[in-house]
Amino acid sequence: MSGLLVLIPIAIFLASLGLGAFLWSLKAGQFEDLQGAAHRILEDDDAPLKEPAMRKKATKKRHQ
Repeated sequence: MSGLLVLIPIAIFLASLGLGAFLWSLKAGQFEDLQGAAHRILEDDDAPLKEPAMRKKATKKRHQ
């Protein structure tokens, strides 16, 4: 019986913590665009990535 006196408040705290996290995610807009990520992964990036300036300088010094 004394175990229930400890476990019930812990369960209520964890449930309220989970509910608070869910409500925060709704308010923050986490569930607004459910299909966007699924479509974005299928898109092809045709433009090549630009090389960072530090790497360009290092390769120029090696080839000289």
